[in-house]
Amino acid sequence: MMPLPLAQLMDQFRRLPGIGPKTAARLAYHVLGMEREKALMLAQSIITAKDKISYCSVCFSLTDEVPCSICRSQARDHGLICVVEEPRDVAAMERTRGHERNRGFQGTYHVLQGTLSPLDGIGPEDIRIKELVERIQSGNVREVNMATNPNQEGEVTATYVARLLKPLGIQVTR
Repeated sequence: MMPLPLAQLMDQFRRLPGIGPKTAARLAYHVLGMEREKALMLAQSIITAKDKISYCSVCFSLTDEVPCSICRSQARDHGLICVVEEPRDVAAMERTRGHERNRGFQGTYHVLQGTLSPLDGIGPEDIRIKELVERIQSGNVREVNMATNPNQEGEVTATYVARLLKPLGIQVTR
């Protein structure tokens, strides 16, 4: 018999993506073995992230300030938008920037919050395509770089967006 609070903790860990029963048990036992202060810091970090993180009003990446620091930056090229699927893709792209100013991507981003997937019932109205078009129409955007994943959904999404933007005279690269 397992104590109910331990079973509940394991159940909560199992709800996380990629966490099976064995990993959930390992995490639960690890948390129980932590010093109380460290466990409280973990719990407080989760609550703080949930309370303070939101989507940027411009690019839809995760931020604790609206708009995000990338969208506010005068050092970024606002005429160049890199379209990605998820906020974690922005973090990956930013890691390529390095420490030198002339390295890596210098433009801004637009996070679609997913990809088109007709088989799963996800259409253009379910992701942030409309907001991308509105952003392009209201600004001085000259190029959009589609950086969706090279899988079926990513390719379908990139093709759809490229066709949608073509009449606007925007250069779309992949």
